Amino acid sequence: MSAKILIVDDELSIRRLLRNTLERAGHQVIEAVDGASALAKAADERPNAVLLDLGLPDRDGLELVPLIKKLGDTIILVVSARDATDQKVAALDLGAEDYVTKPFDGEELLARLRVALRHRGISETAPKIVRKGNLEVDLDQRIARRDGVEAHLTRKEHDVLAILAASAGRVVTHQRILAAVWGGGEDSRVEYLRIVIRNLRQKLEAPGAIGSVIANELGVGYRLLTDG
Repeated sequence: MSAKILIVDDELSIRRLLRNTLERAGHQVIEAVDGASALAKAADERPNAVLLDLGLPDRDGLELVPLIKKLGDTIILVVSARDATDQKVAALDLGAEDYVTKPFDGEELLARLRVALRHRGISETAPKIVRKGNLEVDLDQRIARRDGVEAHLTRKEHDVLAILAASAGRVVTHQRILAAVWGGGEDSRVEYLRIVIRNLRQKLEAPGAIGSVIANELGVGYRLLTDG
């Protein structure tokens, strides 16, 4: 899937590395070196996705996330040296689709980008089925099957799995899951979420393969892994 990608980073070496990686994958690339030029190019060029650094010379990159989102249906992948959990959570809660920490692996970044582009390209009327190995999650029917056999899930387990499956391949923050399933993000309910995740893993993952389907993004949230 070829796309128009806007790179926002003030470091020339990073822009060159990202450009080479993206163009090798067949994408069209445009660049911005600060927040002002990023907003201008996002408005003029209408990129499919933005790779956004947070440490920009004129403003914090986090401020750009909602501003870029207001311009259109643009995917935002944060690519930053900031590895603090609160920064990752803030970016995702503001609307970023994913967060990649520098130094990054080019192939992993491309894979994250493919997931986000593929997810955005799914028709709302298309069957929503997510697969990982011997697991199949049917979002429309609210059914999960392992080796073709329906897994018996509680309502809360279905709700959490549906949220993860709807954003398959991308991290979903604790706060977002708690707000959708329990109606709030109180810290006291994080333990409820952990219990549900533990139960889902027992029912959906092979014995001894914890994390093979539902990956833990430490301190941030969870990611449902998918084939391809």
